[in-house]
Amino acid sequence: MTKFSTGLIYSLAVFIGAKQFIGATSPNPPELTITRFAGPDITPSPACLAVAPTGEVFVGVDMIGSLGKDPGKGRILKLIDKDNDGKMDEHIEFATVDNPRGIIVQGSKVYVLHTTFSKESGKATGMALVVFEDKDGDGKADGPAQPLVENLSNTKYIQERGTDHATNGIRMGIDGWIYIAVGDFGFHNATDRSGKQLTMLGGGIVRVRPNGTEMEIYTHGTRNVYDVAIDPYMNVFTRENTNDGGGWNVRFSHHIQSGEYGYPVLFQHFTDEILPALADLGGGSGTGALYMAEPGWPAKFNNVPMMADWGRSMLYIHRVTPDGPTFTQKEEEFIGLPQITDLDVDGSGRLYLSAWDGAGYSGSPDKGYVIRAVPNDWTYHAFPDVAKASIEELAKLLTSASAVARLNASQELIARGSKEAIAAALTVASDAQLPLSVRVAGIYTYAQATGADGIAALTALTKDPTVREHALRALADRKGLLKDVSAEPFLAGLNDPSPRVQAAAIIGLGRLGRVENANALLAIKVPASFTAPVKEAEGPHATPNSAIVLPHLAVRALLNLQAVDAAVAAINGPNSTLALWTLRYMHDEKAVNGLISAYPLAKDPKVKQQILVTLARLYKKEDTYDASWWWGTRPDSHGPYYKAVTWEASPAIEKFLIKESVKKGPAGKEFFRDLDARDRMEITAFASEKKAAPAPSKEPKVDLEKIKSKKGQVGKSSIEDVLLAVNKLKGDPAKGKVMFTNQGCIACHSINKGDVQKGPFMGQIGSIMNREQIAESILKPNASISQGFATVMITAKGNKSYMGFVTEETSAKVVMRDISGTVSTVKVSDILTRKEMKTSMMPTGLANALSYDEFASLVTFLSQQKK
Repeated sequence: MTKFSTGLIYSLAVFIGAKQFIGATSPNPPELTITRFAGPDITPSPACLAVAPTGEVFVGVDMIGSLGKDPGKGRILKLIDKDNDGKMDEHIEFATVDNPRGIIVQGSKVYVLHTTFSKESGKATGMALVVFEDKDGDGKADGPAQPLVENLSNTKYIQERGTDHATNGIRMGIDGWIYIAVGDFGFHNATDRSGKQLTMLGGGIVRVRPNGTEMEIYTHGTRNVYDVAIDPYMNVFTRENTNDGGGWNVRFSHHIQSGEYGYPVLFQHFTDEILPALADLGGGSGTGALYMAEPGWPAKFNNVPMMADWGRSMLYIHRVTPDGPTFTQKEEEFIGLPQITDLDVDGSGRLYLSAWDGAGYSGSPDKGYVIRAVPNDWTYHAFPDVAKASIEELAKLLTSASAVARLNASQELIARGSKEAIAAALTVASDAQLPLSVRVAGIYTYAQATGADGIAALTALTKDPTVREHALRALADRKGLLKDVSAEPFLAGLNDPSPRVQAAAIIGLGRLGRVENANALLAIKVPASFTAPVKEAEGPHATPNSAIVLPHLAVRALLNLQAVDAAVAAINGPNSTLALWTLRYMHDEKAVNGLISAYPLAKDPKVKQQILVTLARLYKKEDTYDASWWWGTRPDSHGPYYKAVTWEASPAIEKFLIKESVKKGPAGKEFFRDLDARDRMEITAFASEKKAAPAPSKEPKVDLEKIKSKKGQVGKSSIEDVLLAVNKLKGDPAKGKVMFTNQGCIACHSINKGDVQKGPFMGQIGSIMNREQIAESILKPNASISQGFATVMITAKGNKSYMGFVTEETSAKVVMRDISGTVSTVKVSDILTRKEMKTSMMPTGLANALSYDEFASLVTFLSQQKK
């Protein structure tokens, strides 16, 4: 599954012993009791799960997998533990769906995100968020699903590749929104139940109301986010990937509404403009996520984001520490589980986790399971049926220390909608003696239940410094209700001593949409850390920078306001830095004319230079995304655009820049050349002098056919015998390094990030796969081909054909490398056909000539590669 395959660095077939159904990678916490809840006979290939507050486990079985394309292999199962002993006693097929990728259980409703297929053609038609309902309580959905959002991914690439970079996990926040993790396929004309349409090139987070309306983009610019963890204060956390090539690293991010995270075009060379991730954690593949906030759990495992990593077969805890409007973090291993996919917790504190367990990228009917984890001193406490609870009982549940209890009580109070329910929510929101998490639940419950009628009370709550941030967020939360919301609390919030309140105020002003507030936003200070990376250097895309958050949000708010006039007027004033930053994204002829007019009036040389920088950035813009193209798994990440095109103001910009370059004379020519290269304007007057192409690096030629024809101890043995031997032999890594060269591995793999980009990067393999996994991937290269490294066959004009794996892809060219190491560049305009093959380019038998000891040494050497 993409997210399952994204973090792997090699073709993979997992070898896990029957007794190793939980963490072989590290000891599991002694404070927990872990039991096997359901096995592959019931839950093969479990891609996702969700737990009702009362303990019923809904599992999304997905035997299509991430790269499979045949429908009819998915279903949602309802698993029941009648005696609470940690083992499933009953299972019911709740519904049939293909490629289930996310589930939410709310009362009698079950929300599911999944791939849709045409009954006529059998081909994928997109992805949809749907809702099933079980009104009669028999454990089965009553009738077909009701679609809430359709076209939630790129149909063309789901059909070609499968659901590997598509849309995935869903989770509901205490604000009542459903948050959707969107992979970097993005989507085109996603349509909600009201008919509203959105298009997004690339990944991020989208949210929608439970009735399928008010769909909006929450954040943008992530690669492969699979799920979201949402804390009681509406902080959203993800564990997602960065770009391909030198290994797939994992980033841990705090998502702040409206933020731009930069993948793939800004996160390397334009990092001054993005919200950086909180950490780059090395190789891996993030999957399910949960914010644990349940009172029965030990303090050391509570009130933390828990993040599954499929590639590392590990559930991690991230210790987050407040840092201004954002956080810093520290990662800790928690529960080892082979190819963990998802997790969720019920109202009694039972944590359930699903594991793919070697099911492969195309799913498996006999791999995968679900486990239950509870604290050792856990005792079962029945969760009440909220539908039968009184208002008083629901109000009490809303004040619970359990996030699960608060969410379910909140949704039931909103559903009741009575004066008594609304009054109960406001009482909780207003009670200064209650914990902040409880008051926040009260605020959002009240806001959802009252709509426009609650504006006055929410405005009054902005006077309370303890809940000001959350009252501001709730006031600006629903765009359809903003007409009567005053800007005054938000303008006041800009001067609040709390940076979190300031952030909420900035975001709120952007959502209010009143351009008269633009000057207040332009006055937000930009820190010294707002500095572009030096030429050709990769900037700090995963280094916390709390100081950049507020100005970044101000820029996004100004763009929402379309505040072109205000930004232009500020170019030569005290707020020029933020104004020019904002103007970089304003492809409006008024912006271009304003910049050109402001240039001769500028007295500060730095401002004059930044005007030129801004104009260069505006010379091109991103082409309109129509879902007919995508940047692939190894994208051109130079930036600032992927598929750049000129527009109406481009001629005026070109004329002005050339005129100014002539004025600067030969001494200033390099500046304009650098601008041209950085923004890839391709203006002929700034073209660099052509230099002779560097001689191709000399790499040893390897005869793979000769190597695989030899028969040694490995070649004469069964795979099972070889794996057993490797388990017993320690291996000599120094000898293994020699084997890496002698057996031809270097033909397609590099170990150091500075080496020539080839096929799957081996410099991180040891941080993602254990020795057994590495061994089997060498012995069985076709068992499961690493995403991004399938063999590609291209036919092109001129009766040419190419076969290899893609090492680079831009909107204009595809660069390929074949098994001999030969590199070919193919123009996209010349491509006639392109097809991914079902077999690995790596030949079977490359280890045949080795002895057990030599093979064990090769495996040990690779297992130590953890760069």
